[in-house]
Amino acid sequence: MIVRDFNKLKDTDKHVADAQWTSTRMLLADDGMGFSFHITVLEAGSEHTFHYKHHFESVYCMKGKGSITDIATGETHEIKPGVMYALNLHDKHILRAEEELHMACCFNPPVTGNEVHREDGSYAPSEEVA
Repeated sequence: MIVRDFNKLKDTDKHVADAQWTSTRMLLADDGMGFSFHITVLEAGSEHTFHYKHHFESVYCMKGKGSITDIATGETHEIKPGVMYALNLHDKHILRAEEELHMACCFNPPVTGNEVHREDGSYAPSEEVA
């Protein structure tokens, strides 16, 4: 059994930050679960373009308000508490936070915790991450 306290992870290497977001990695690849689980907070007023070419991601909004736009179709969806989206086609997207967004995220394959977003908004394939 794995038990972790979000509040205690904030002062560890499992809590990472990038341009206008933070992510607390509750589960990572080395936990052996087949997915990783993160709590991510995006700053109000921020806009992010992501394209997880090598990972599937599902995201559940716990707090805040924003939107997600599918770049391929131009379709935009409202993000608010209770809304989940899944990037089942490795969808390139723009995520906008009108208010601070608190999101629970799962990645498959799991991330290792060493990934950084590349210029195109993706993470490298798992086998390329040291």
